Amino acid sequence: MTNTWQMSPTTGSPVFVRLGAVALAVSGWLFLLYPVVRPWRNESTVGGAVASMSSDAWVAAHLFAVFALIVMPLGLLGLCRQLAGSRGYGLVLTGTVAVWLGAGLALPYYGAEDFALHALARQVRSGTSLDLVRLVDAVRFGAAATGTFAAGLLLLGVGGVLIAISIWRTAVLPRFSGVPLAFGLVLFIPQFYLPAWARIAHGIAVGVALVLLAVVLWASTRVRTSRHAEPSPAPAESRSRRLRLGEAR
Repeated sequence: MTNTWQMSPTTGSPVFVRLGAVALAVSGWLFLLYPVVRPWRNESTVGGAVASMSSDAWVAAHLFAVFALIVMPLGLLGLCRQLAGSRGYGLVLTGTVAVWLGAGLALPYYGAEDFALHALARQVRSGTSLDLVRLVDAVRFGAAATGTFAAGLLLLGVGGVLIAISIWRTAVLPRFSGVPLAFGLVLFIPQFYLPAWARIAHGIAVGVALVLLAVVLWASTRVRTSRHAEPSPAPAESRSRRLRLGEAR
């Protein structure tokens, strides 16, 4: 099997696919902004936790992550449409469903990080006597919170791998175009145990991977449109055949 980039005759609507590409690019920028904007203080101390969590940057950064998780599965619908009818369609659809479920399970945790921890830190900053570090740990490490969050991140990783395999199996997009995103989503859980610079690097890597996928997805619709715009030789051949028949008569 040759590794060629060719369009499937069953690929989807260019407008729908391009909207999906735009959504992937937007989610990529949001994933990039999340760790770049997020304050990185020592949150195991009261001073560091208050400085980070009470800031407007904390709220904005986590909202970037929330919207990235919402928009990314919407963008993957465009990829599903473009791969419809190919032998990788089943995998990309399964991967998209896994990413969607994973995002849904991860979102409540990001919401708690964003709004609950921010509210607690603001109360402490205003003078309320609270054991902030203990409360932060209670919010972050409760059984339900960690269980649903871990399950969501695992599903994101599984979905990323399935999507990369589906792209590899088809000739609609360049084969390696889904691999960077798969690596980024698989590393979501390990990166939480890394220092701030590594987490920022991971966010940038996921953002770049999504933008790359968006670019090649958009480009695939341009190839399809140009091929459909090529004039067919059939009318000219039929006119020539009619002329020969007329001369023969």
